[in-house]
Amino acid sequence: MSAAIPNANDPLPTGDSKRAAVQSMFDAIAPRYDFVNRLMTFGLDVLWRKQTMKLLALKPGSVVADLACGTGDFCREIRHGGHVPIGFDLAFGMLAAARTDAQLVHGDALGLPLIDDSVDAVTCGFALRNFVDLPSFLAELGRIVKPGGRIGLLDVGQPSLPLVSHGYDFYFGKVVPKIGGLFSDADAYEYLPRSVAYLPPANELTTMIEAAGFERVTHANLTLGLSQVYTATRR
Repeated sequence: MSAAIPNANDPLPTGDSKRAAVQSMFDAIAPRYDFVNRLMTFGLDVLWRKQTMKLLALKPGSVVADLACGTGDFCREIRHGGHVPIGFDLAFGMLAAARTDAQLVHGDALGLPLIDDSVDAVTCGFALRNFVDLPSFLAELGRIVKPGGRIGLLDVGQPSLPLVSHGYDFYFGKVVPKIGGLFSDADAYEYLPRSVAYLPPANELTTMIEAAGFERVTHANLTLGLSQVYTATRR
């Protein structure tokens, strides 16, 4: 357990405290991250990345920056699609546990070591709620993506059907922390369900993406709303 990861009785952190908590948390869970992910999503996270890549419809050979790349799941999917992935992550522990042949960079997605208009696309999986400042993150995407380039932002969702929503809330809020505590770090998997509160509503996030220099913004629910994905094209 790391002192930087808030427990269930602590308020959700902001600013530098949030950055430290996120970095500490993902360093802590890196060794068993893939195993726990597959277990708690029943493998659906793999399907959701495939669906995101299909929605992006990139030209062959596109250079794709995968932000908060973790152990390289999205990088592998990008490579499988015939593109060139470059992974970035704040948590060195995740990069050390990565299973990908992509170039990996230890760095903060709010200040990427990339020149303007340098990549064809950006992907980001299940990390929007972990950034300290979403408008700054989106502005950085607007800076590095070439005009006409694409972004695909995948994260957890909130089902609208009452029965599915109640089951999802119970599973994500009660069962997932127990799975995480059994196989990895209990505090980290207590925090992850709570971190969904950082995500703005779809209409607000759509407006933020447009303000960062993107057009044709789409929002799609995946698997009855268990997951959601935003895609957009750089103006």
